[in-house]
Amino acid sequence: MTGYTDIRATGWVARLPESWRPYALLGRFDRPIGAWLLLLPGFWAFALAAPGWAEGLRLAVLFTLGAFAMRAAGCVVNDLWDRDLDRQVERTRGRPLAAGTVTPFQALLFLAGLCTMGLLVLLQLPWAAILFGACSLLPIALYPLAKRVTDWPQAVLGLVFSWAAPTGYAAATGLLDGPALALWAAGFFWILGYDTIYAHQDREDDATVGIRSTALKFRETTRPFLAACYGATLALLVLAGWLAGLSWLFLPALLLPAALLARQVLTLDIHDPAHCLVLFKSNREVGFAIALAFLAGRL
Repeated sequence: MTGYTDIRATGWVARLPESWRPYALLGRFDRPIGAWLLLLPGFWAFALAAPGWAEGLRLAVLFTLGAFAMRAAGCVVNDLWDRDLDRQVERTRGRPLAAGTVTPFQALLFLAGLCTMGLLVLLQLPWAAILFGACSLLPIALYPLAKRVTDWPQAVLGLVFSWAAPTGYAAATGLLDGPALALWAAGFFWILGYDTIYAHQDREDDATVGIRSTALKFRETTRPFLAACYGATLALLVLAGWLAGLSWLFLPALLLPAALLARQVLTLDIHDPAHCLVLFKSNREVGFAIALAFLAGRL
């Protein structure tokens, strides 16, 4: 492949048996950042509300397995929807379905295996979490359609990728109350912001093929939009901590993720796709810093 792409068929992926490599790429196992970003709102919930360290760690392990399986499943669904469009976008034309190294039928079999793994993880959780987690399947399936019909597909992704926050809270407490809803809303605005940065990688190609996004909607005014999203995220995190009765230590600990988010706003260059990807990936550190802030508030 030539041109800009974020596919990395090197490292451990290159050492896999040749027949396995397209599936590793299809599930984005070469780029686990998406799985981490799906998982981290769940870590926020455990840090905020887990009844003890042992239960928190047990849930963290289960959610890690589930997040990697379901993020891969979501990528398969997305690529099945988008395989024709992906051939027309420089960054995505090497994806296995677009390139023809995996057939749609093979992708469906792979999807069934991933969903089975996700279901096995889900069944280890309390019923409240099982029911809420199962409800995520509909927006996951509909997300690829959103970018064809609305300028706000990043909002749909925000709904999906923040789902681990209320699901994790329900798994830890058996409830869905004020802190859970505040966490969910905080995750929504965080994801709306960082996925707008991500979408700037494909902005011009998307405009050519008819894909819509907040990156295309806001273009040169992305920075104030991003500042508004991240400001809402921080305000809602403070609300979640207050509703959960955290100690004052939570507030100074929250300065670290606030600084990391501010750096993204200040250094954003929408005309540099490689830097947009770097900023997008930096949200893994943001997510961990938020979880540590919640833990500090429970000391």
